Amino acid sequence: MTVATATQEKTITVNIDGQAVEALSGATILEVAREAGIRIPTLCHHPRLSVVGSCRVCMVTVEGMKGVVPACATPVRDGMVIKTDTPEVLAARRMAVELLLSTHPLDCEDCESSGKCELQALAIELEVEEPRFGRSLEKKPVDDRHPFLLHDHNKCILCSRCVRACREIAVNDVWCFSGRSSGASIATFFDKPMENAGCLSCGECVSLCPTGALTTKLEKPVVPSGEVRVTRTTCPWCGVGCTIDLHTAGNKIIEVTSPPEAPANKGSLCVKGRYGYEFVNHPSRLTKPLIRVKPKGEGNYHEETWHMDFREASWNEALNLVAQRLAEIKEKSGPESLAGFSSAKTTNEDNYVMQRFVRQVLGSNNIDHCARL
Repeated sequence: MTVATATQEKTITVNIDGQAVEALSGATILEVAREAGIRIPTLCHHPRLSVVGSCRVCMVTVEGMKGVVPACATPVRDGMVIKTDTPEVLAARRMAVELLLSTHPLDCEDCESSGKCELQALAIELEVEEPRFGRSLEKKPVDDRHPFLLHDHNKCILCSRCVRACREIAVNDVWCFSGRSSGASIATFFDKPMENAGCLSCGECVSLCPTGALTTKLEKPVVPSGEVRVTRTTCPWCGVGCTIDLHTAGNKIIEVTSPPEAPANKGSLCVKGRYGYEFVNHPSRLTKPLIRVKPKGEGNYHEETWHMDFREASWNEALNLVAQRLAEIKEKSGPESLAGFSSAKTTNEDNYVMQRFVRQVLGSNNIDHCARL
């Protein structure tokens, strides 16, 4: 064990709002407070991202230090006395929120992120109804060039969570800061359309945006939050096994997200996992077995020349027909004339049963798997 590791793992005691809390040396005030169940609000901070301390919402006071300090970027030390709810702290947080709202649209009721917006929730918590400062009325155009995403510059608070998410999680580096001061914005290199700047449409930036600056273009019905059901399951698109949450209303998927505690993907998804769900309720999707039939009046043509006419059947009828035809082919041409092709959209257990069926029932080793979608 190195000296640095030993120092980092040293246990110390700090006092937060009169509560003695044990912490590891090197942890930040924010991390220690959250571990102790003490809430400190944030906007630019996210546990999956690096620390920038730009929003100034997580300010606290520390005995012996002048003014307020950012909890997300201040490491604890032994015996530190911290206050998270003094009048000075609350005034600093209100000031930060008011400054953000001075250039932010206030039409929350028309925003897709209303009810989920972290800035909106913080303004309500701090009782900030109208900023005291003069508001900027300049309206910037919404970038809708991406097939899945909308980028509304007017709602951006420059927290850089999208920039860091793309760089540190997706490792793609599509987003960057452009301009300075009041002219600063989040943009792509030379302001290219996102997909031309290397965007993979994973939606990582959208999932971590605290406001409505980055949203999806996929049509979502307006549904009261109490009518939305969330079902945790596994993504069907490949063999990685990403955990997803299906947000459904009226037996229809309206959104797909992923929990940060997901063991395989830690909340991240690819474009198919996050946006490729419309096939579930597509009108062309088969919901019953179909059996091919010979059209009337066609004569006794060989079955390969029949037109593709089908009729609905029960599962028992369809499975019996499949079993009968497989037995006929095996009897006529031998087991090696049969093959199985399994799918990554099913579970490991289903795929195991499939290969056992092909090898032991059909007697063939011709089995493959489509884990290359």
